[in-house]
This record gives sequence, structure tokens and C-alpha cells, in this order.
Amino acid sequence: MIFYVDANARRTGNGSKDYPFKSISEAAKIATAGDEVLVYPGTYREYVDPVNAGTKDAPITYKSVEPLKAIITGGEVIKNWTRHEGDVWVARISNSLFNGYNPYTTFVYGDWYFAKADKHTGCVYLNDKAMYEVSSLEDCIKAEVYECSWEPEASRFKWYTVQDKENDTTVIYANFRGADPTKENVEINVRKNVFFPSKTGVNYIHVDGFNINKAATNWAPPAAFQDGMIGPHWSKGWLIENCEIWGSKCAGISLGKYLDPDNDHFFTYKYVKSPTQMERDAVCRGQYHGWLKENIGSHIIRHNNIHNCEQGGIIGRMGGVFSIIEDNHIHHINNMMELGGAEIAGIKMHAAIDVTMRRNHIHHCTMGIWCDWEAQGTRLTQNLLHDNEMPAFAKQLKGGMMCQDIFVEVSHGPTLIDNNILLSQVSLRFATQGVALVHNLICGSFTSVSNGTTWRYTPYHMPHRTEVMGFMTILHGDDRFYNNIFVQNGAADAKVVMHDHDEGTDSENREVGTFVFDDYPTYDEWNAQFDFSKPADMGALEKVHFGHLPIWSEGNVYLGGAKPFKKEKDAIVKDVPVSVELSEENGSPILKTNVFDLIKDIRVKGVNTDTLGKAFEPDQPFENNDGTPIVFNRDYFDDLRAEDVLPGPFAGTEIKTLF
Repeated sequence: MIFYVDANARRTGNGSKDYPFKSISEAAKIATAGDEVLVYPGTYREYVDPVNAGTKDAPITYKSVEPLKAIITGGEVIKNWTRHEGDVWVARISNSLFNGYNPYTTFVYGDWYFAKADKHTGCVYLNDKAMYEVSSLEDCIKAEVYECSWEPEASRFKWYTVQDKENDTTVIYANFRGADPTKENVEINVRKNVFFPSKTGVNYIHVDGFNINKAATNWAPPAAFQDGMIGPHWSKGWLIENCEIWGSKCAGISLGKYLDPDNDHFFTYKYVKSPTQMERDAVCRGQYHGWLKENIGSHIIRHNNIHNCEQGGIIGRMGGVFSIIEDNHIHHINNMMELGGAEIAGIKMHAAIDVTMRRNHIHHCTMGIWCDWEAQGTRLTQNLLHDNEMPAFAKQLKGGMMCQDIFVEVSHGPTLIDNNILLSQVSLRFATQGVALVHNLICGSFTSVSNGTTWRYTPYHMPHRTEVMGFMTILHGDDRFYNNIFVQNGAADAKVVMHDHDEGTDSENREVGTFVFDDYPTYDEWNAQFDFSKPADMGALEKVHFGHLPIWSEGNVYLGGAKPFKKEKDAIVKDVPVSVELSEENGSPILKTNVFDLIKDIRVKGVNTDTLGKAFEPDQPFENNDGTPIVFNRDYFDDLRAEDVLPGPFAGTEIKTLF
């Protein structure tokens, strides 16, 4: 059956084409497997709570009749502004508007939140631009530049809130910098979610072509309930495509964890167990609560424009397993720098088991992609990442995250990163093991090699399943580097960065290349520590069992001062002038570089699953999610590589538009 929805209908009808519903929620209450909900252009100020599940063969589809013209928003227009002083206006809002959840009394806070907890989940928007919250009316009047913001002038648009308890009213002061809020579009977010089932197990929902914005979401750490502006809420088989998703206070799309009352912000409120321990508990408790391939994950997130969310574009712990995240444009995440903690990135996934992230364009985020814990079978391929770094003029937020294109943390692999273009100052934060980098263009450094993990025993799983195989701390190593191009494209001087959760600082590497693994063994060196000719001495081998794992490195090119692993066979080093610049032509990114002139006569060996071997702890090959082997004979553009293989992400030396 097809249901029709039209916000501009004279009055709500029965969902037929001639008498459409006025709200999407009316259709969401009755749509069942195989039904389609067609939504006409208009603004839908509502929380859509799908009640029924579809099936794999008969999903429930919600579709905007005209792409991006149906707007589902958590915001409400506020018109009752009166001038307070100068450019500062005041509005008084009855708390009945908030229907039991008041974003202006609820602070962003929880496990792994490191910044000062003084920002509400609420927000004020002037003409669809989020304004900055301050903690006093005086600061609202002053309207000074916020020194951590990536957009200094925009940070002078301020708002401040207090409660008038006597009148049960939320009072909002806002400095509109000369704009008249009675004539402009001023909204506040009032709903926690926009399109998000309130119960779990609402499977096989398709969401296509909506503009989804302005939710008052809260902080979504890995062991807690992870809400988002839109998401499947611990379900299976969702498809979210062709949408514009923006303006969430925290998470845009949540592929995250269900609510477990016995493990929800446990550290924040009880202190007695470490948050890392509660993450281990979450993995095991999740299996008790149905975390199996048959029940959870297998989502597709594609062709979306995700931007201006302040925790993450896509966030998830466990609920996103076996998913595909492809062809999305993810940008300007956490640029306001009002929030800080260990869950911030364009894409932040815990337990991205057999998750493929491909052909995404990710830029101007605090961090591009963060794969935290259990990046087992995770593949990052054909992505373009750039400008995921703090501007030189901005001050680092205390409690904010360090910047890089990719962060893989405390995982045992296999994690495969191939055919990507990584152009930010830091390409990969390497607090992990079991990673293979193949045919990438890498213009940034590696950081956190050999550190950043402490004693964290993290799970590894049965191959291509969620069932836990074991737990082990991170030994570092077990990494492979084949056929990459490394370019020292920026300054090589180390950068001092503040710790996110204490008063310390780190000197972060900015030199490019695999030389950071110089102290690691090759496979032959590592294997020689075991004498297979006599019975093993368990005590004598303890040091070996907790030592670094080996490194494989071959066929890589190092340009502009980039430095190779000292044990690499036949490293190709050219210390010649090199330039890599990303520009724009006709609205699309294009590389301007002499790299491919410099390598045009270089040929390397082809690489496949057999070349890479198996990740050590799970004993799992670097293979496709269905267990079949990978041959790296397709490049960034899916063009076929010739038998005489060029290093880097392109099969040829012709520069093309990247997206």
C-alpha cells in the first residue's frame, strides 16, 4: 500500500493520494512490510517513530517525492522576541512546548566526555546557522570571538538561557549581531530525535531523500544508549540514502547501542569501574541481548550530505556491524568546538565488524574516520580525506580531540585501508595493531605508534561474526605496508598537543613515512624468537608474547623527505621537490601534483589476500566479508590495474576529478 503525506494539505486525511496525512507520524503508526510512504514538499516539525518493521524482501519505504524538499526537523520557529539591550533580544517560551524533555535544562555530558559540561543539548539557529552558547548574559552581550572555534566571526552570534521556575518558562537571550529576529528565521531545537524508533528491532526501513535537521541529541558514548537525529536503534537492514543530515547537537546518524539500564553512563554516575571495563561488559552483555549477525546491523548509509553536527556525522557502537557506508559527503563536523570528548569524528564506529566505508569524501572535521575497538574485517577504501585538522588560528579546546584523517584504536584487525587519498597533516593515529595499508596516497604522518593504548584488553571475534573469540591487550605491530606513496607535503616539525583528559601534553610526529616502525621486527626476526626444535618454556617466552609484533613493508615510494622503514626491501626513495595540492574545478575536488610524473616509470608487485597473510590475534585473513580473497587490481576509480602495477591509488598517471 502507498500512503501519502502533505504538510500543506488543508486538513489531515486517510493517507490516500486525494486525502493525504498531514504528518509523517500518522503513516509511521500504520505502515507495515512492503508499504511506501510518499512525502510531498513541506516542513514537518515532528518526531517520526516508526512502529512496525519491514522484511528483507518487503521493506517499509519513506521517500521524499522531491529530493530534499520534504524537511523533517526537531526545530520550532520562535517569533516572540523583544529587544533586551543593543543587539541582544529575549524570548520567553512555555516549557509545555518541550513535552517532557527540555533541551535547555539538559546538559551534554556522559562517559568519555572531557570538555567542561556547560553546554545544553538545546541550540538557537539564525537562518539555519547554529549560534554559540555562553554561560552568562554578560558574555552574550559582549559577543566576543570564541577562540577555539573554527569559524571566528560566526562565533560572535551568542545565546544564553535561564529558567523562570515561577512561570515554568525557558528564557533565551540571543545576540543576533544586528539581525532582527522578528523578521529573520529563528528556530530552537526542541525534539531529541527526528526519525528514530523508540523501540528496538524495527527492521528493514528505507529512508530516502529527506532534509533532516536540528535535533537536541545528547552525548552518545559507546557503553551507553546512543541516540541520534536519525537511526535504526538496534535493528537490522536499514537504508538511509540521498538525505541531507545536519544540525544535530551531537550525533547525526546513530548506528549505536540500545539502552541497557545496568550499563548506561556507568562511570559517569558510579565511578567504581573504569569506562574501559564497562565497554568490555557492553560487548558481552550485548551478545546476551541479541548482538548477532542474524539480528543486528547490515545497514546501508549512502549518498548523503552530512554536515555541521557537533559530535559526529555517523556514530555507533556494535549496532553498525556488517554495514556499508558509501558515497557520502561528510564535512564540517565539530567545527564550533563547543563539545569535546572521545566520541568525535566524521564517522566514529566502535566494533565496526565487517563494515565497509568506501568512496566517502570527508573533510573539515576534527577527525575524519575513527574506528575504535574491534575494527575486525573493517575496510576503508577509495575515500578522499583532507583538511581534517585544526586551523592555525584556533586554540585547542581543553578536552577536545587531536586531529587526523583516520584513527584506528585498540583493535586486533584485520583492518584494511586501501586506495585512499589522505591529505591532512596526520594521516593515521596508529594506537592499534593488525592494519594493512595498500595502494594509498599518504601525505600526513603516523602518530601514537607504540603508545596510546595502555593495558586495554579488547575483544576479537570469530571471523565474520559477533561472537567473542577472546580478549588481549594491544601489542602493536602486525602491520603491512604495500605499494603506498608517502609524501612529506608539509612541515616535519613535531606539534605539541594537549592531552584530552589530563593536564599533560604530547609532542606529535609530523614526519611522514614508515620509519616510525624502525624498532619493530620483521617476520623472520620475530619468528626466530621461537625455538621449535625443543619444548617451549612458557616463562621464558612471556616477554616475547607481550612484545611487539612484526612489520611487513614493500613496494612503497617515499617522496619529498618521507622516510622508509629501515628494514624495508628495495624502498623507493626520491628526495626531490614534490607538491600535492587539492583544488576545485566545477565544484569537484581535483589533485594538482607532480607525484605521478615522478613515479611514472616505477613498477611494483601486485598484492592480494595471500600477500597480506592473517591478522595475528583473530587468525583472520585480510579478505572480503564473505570470506573470498581480495585482489587489489582495482584503483581509487575502480579502474583495472595493468599487470605492471603502479604504486599509489591510481592505475594510471592521468589526474581525474576525484568526485
